Amino acid sequence: MAKIGNIDVGEFPLLLAPMEDVSDPPFRALCKEQGADVVYTEFISSEGLIRDAAKSVMKLDIYEKERPVGIQIFGANLDSMLKSVEIVEASGPNIIDINFGCPVKKVVSKGAGAGILKDIDLMVSLTKAMVEHTKLPVTVKTRLGWDHDSIKIVEVAERLQDVGCKAIAIHGRTRAQMYKGDADWKPIAEVKNNPRMHIPVFGNGDVNTPERAVEMRDKYGLDGAMIGRASIGYPWFFKEVKHYIKTGTHCAPPTMQERVEAARRHLQMSIDWKGEKLGVFETRRHYTNYFRGIPHFKEYRMKMVTSDDSKDVFAAFDEVLEKFGDFEFSH
Repeated sequence: MAKIGNIDVGEFPLLLAPMEDVSDPPFRALCKEQGADVVYTEFISSEGLIRDAAKSVMKLDIYEKERPVGIQIFGANLDSMLKSVEIVEASGPNIIDINFGCPVKKVVSKGAGAGILKDIDLMVSLTKAMVEHTKLPVTVKTRLGWDHDSIKIVEVAERLQDVGCKAIAIHGRTRAQMYKGDADWKPIAEVKNNPRMHIPVFGNGDVNTPERAVEMRDKYGLDGAMIGRASIGYPWFFKEVKHYIKTGTHCAPPTMQERVEAARRHLQMSIDWKGEKLGVFETRRHYTNYFRGIPHFKEYRMKMVTSDDSKDVFAAFDEVLEKFGDFEFSH
């Protein structure tokens, strides 16, 4: 059984990765229903939190049904990070996660996210200070290194553990790779196989089929899989992985009825949470995957992703169900 601090997260847990404008409460709720063991918020700027920026503060919303839930913060300034820990604690998460992996330029240029991979001492001292500043378990998400020539992830993970980090999720790419090329899980396995490591080591990057999740467990020996892009618009991925782990077979893909129902709920929850305009806009990125594989679908997808009025999007869902209701999906 994997444990994050004293939180039992099960045998080979599946974690929903923190993704900007994706891992919000509506989507987390859907993933939780489909078997995600731990979910994380979108990453939140520590500077935004201490300035009380509305967008950052809104991301602190968490709900009972999604526990255990981790709130992820990023930043490179010690004072700001410690103040943000206090703000985060008040929201009552189960876990505080530090983002040392985001490769996006506007984050990296401030020395935060993957930018901190250039300064491992700072990464370790920030983690230590945050661990000492909270009673909640602190976890870290990071990448293999800044670039191919600076991969020291075995040493980095050990140092983070030594200052009190309770679990580490590692994306199998360097910052220089961004999201290109294939994720390399071998260095993550080296972290896990380090005899000094005793905290859970979770793998992230390219877990896009149930078979890949099993490979992460059986071939690489990791403690769990953190799933990102494969779940966008497809919360059923968690259920499919669990079914495959249990039986060695694929379960039937969701029916058209189930997809339309999930897309409707997703949109409605988004509107309820962040209002009509943002709710409609930020759910768009999911529709391609909700309805992937349907032939001659472009005109319906265009309605879903160009309509600014939720009534039109709900109407498009109805049309899809009417026209393609009998369509059978395959994996």
